[in-house]
Amino acid sequence: MKLTSTAFMPGGNIPNRYTMYGENLIPALHVEDIPTDARSLALIMDDPDTPQGTFTHWLLFNLDPKIQDFGGDIGPAEAAQGMNDFGQTEYGGPKPPSGEHRYYWKLFALDSRLNLNNGATRDDLEANISGHILASATLMGRYSHQLRPV
Repeated sequence: MKLTSTAFMPGGNIPNRYTMYGENLIPALHVEDIPTDARSLALIMDDPDTPQGTFTHWLLFNLDPKIQDFGGDIGPAEAAQGMNDFGQTEYGGPKPPSGEHRYYWKLFALDSRLNLNNGATRDDLEANISGHILASATLMGRYSHQLRPV
């Protein structure tokens, strides 16, 4: 399985419009080679570079495995969203307080749909995908917020 974006190259810089300092848009994501026996997809977006430990920006699950492209200003309507570390059930773009941070979009093809509701925690999601992962793909981008003089 492969996960890419037209918004930035793998390992490249994430444009400001996809961050909380910009428009907080979801980057356009493209998925290839999803296993034919996948019953759903799940996605975890996080930042491992925070002083407090890994910060979860987006949890998405029960995404239709036939989808190839998603993103923009809202997530796929048919998918459920978990609670991120901003306390929201939606995409929360990069927002590092300082320095460069790495952001990982981790996509999982699963052999079943998950029996979870909107607002599920990351722990709930990880516990429920355990043992059900058929394939996975990761996309990493970097972002460093440059403070501008007023």
